[in-house]
Amino acid sequence: MTAPAIVLVRPQLGENIGKSARAMLNFGLTDLRLVKPRDGWPNPSAGPSAAGADTVLEKTRVFDSVAEAVADCPFVYATTVRKRGLIVPVVTPQEAAQEIRDQSGPSAILFGAERSGLETEEVAVAQKILTVPVNSEFRSLNLAQAVILVAYEWSKHEALVMPTDVDPPEPRATQKQLEGLIGQMDEALENSGYYFPADRVPATRNTMRTILSKASWSNREIQALRGMIRALVNPRSR
Repeated sequence: MTAPAIVLVRPQLGENIGKSARAMLNFGLTDLRLVKPRDGWPNPSAGPSAAGADTVLEKTRVFDSVAEAVADCPFVYATTVRKRGLIVPVVTPQEAAQEIRDQSGPSAILFGAERSGLETEEVAVAQKILTVPVNSEFRSLNLAQAVILVAYEWSKHEALVMPTDVDPPEPRATQKQLEGLIGQMDEALENSGYYFPADRVPATRNTMRTILSKASWSNREIQALRGMIRALVNPRSR
């Protein structure tokens, strides 16, 4: 299984190239190829937008045509929302990612210029069209957004490391702690005269219990709620 190459065809802004590189590296892709970048390469505007994805920019290769850029790739996908009259199979990013994973040879994914997208002859180089399912009434993904969607789908098949700086989940409250909260709430409502009329008391109590039981409270949350109830029942003097 070989990670796909990302090919930006006639990209216009260095910032978008940098953002695309950033999106790629977040999801484990490093092979970036450019076809006739408008402002040449290297582009000083790409570095700051890459936000540290320098390894991608340093390895970036430039080509004069799409055919040259994908010459080593037997599997090529063209990202576009239009078929442009071509009889080419259409797949989603998820389907393309699965196919690439199952294929033995290298693959490439084409992305067109910011304003015009891919030309018909550029799409014709690909074996399949890759289309991102978006709102049919508003199709306005920018270049980096399209790259990050495709890269993310690829990453779902890779053993990428989850962030380690995320706080671990808090211990869930025990049933005993939950019953303590429910009992305290019940007592507070009883003393406040909330339960009325008498024939509705059982149903009201059940509703209160259901509401408090639905949430998966942590120890800290139960303690905080009980403290709030105490403050409402016995407010501090000012």
